[in-house]
Amino acid sequence: MTGTTETHPLASAFGRPKLIAVGCVIALAALGWLYLAIAIAGMSGPVGPDLGALAGLPRAVQLLCRPLFGEGIPAQGVALIALMWGAMTLAMMLPTAGPMILTYAEIADTAARKGERIVAPAVLAAGYTVMWFVYAVVATAAQVAFTKLALMDSGMASASTLFSGAIFIGAGVYQFTPLKHACLNQCQRPFPFFFANWQTTAKGVFRLGLQQGLYCLGCCWAMMLVMFAVGVMNVVWMAGLGIVMTIEKIGSGRRFSHAVGVVLILAGMAFVVSAFAAHWPR
Repeated sequence: MTGTTETHPLASAFGRPKLIAVGCVIALAALGWLYLAIAIAGMSGPVGPDLGALAGLPRAVQLLCRPLFGEGIPAQGVALIALMWGAMTLAMMLPTAGPMILTYAEIADTAARKGERIVAPAVLAAGYTVMWFVYAVVATAAQVAFTKLALMDSGMASASTLFSGAIFIGAGVYQFTPLKHACLNQCQRPFPFFFANWQTTAKGVFRLGLQQGLYCLGCCWAMMLVMFAVGVMNVVWMAGLGIVMTIEKIGSGRRFSHAVGVVLILAGMAFVVSAFAAHWPR
């Protein structure tokens, strides 16, 4: 770590990097959950002139949250799917990044007390978020493709039991791969990464956020795909998978990851057996 006696304006303005870090995680995750809650409220009402639960909201919010699925997905529908996936990444993935952001904040807090130059954790969180927004774009393209292939229906749920089973099995198998655990190790132990790559400019810290976002993406992308199998807007699964990924990153070993992998594979096999059983002669 290289420091100077100069204090960064952000450090002097806020003074408490750890508080800023907690605020960033809570505010951005809450923003994601808020958008998803409004969107789900809109989906639960009729799709037409009567917008049900959205009726009391401003027209702009109604248009953002109103489902646009019908015979095909128009361009504006694709944009709204992207917004939905962006909100999901905020809601699900930012809480899992909490330990990593707090680790950076603790190091920055120590540096700030020594009068060294620091950059607010918000910049790190921004870099991390950008990486997951890239994933949201890819997930949007995948959802559109799955819908056109009739693997998903217009309600954003799986239309094929075999498709659901394949996703669960694939996500479970990935839990045992070297790439998964290489990325998970970086997520579980961020201190050596920050200590070895410490930056004192906003550009440098933003780049650190991108790198940590890439590690997180490598760790969690397969589990995020499970949302295609259980229903993209399934709030229970959103919360459950978010908790599982957070526990996984807080831990220090592989047993929990392997246990999750086994559960996912067994669930996938159950889907596959169910699909074949539906076509067995009675």
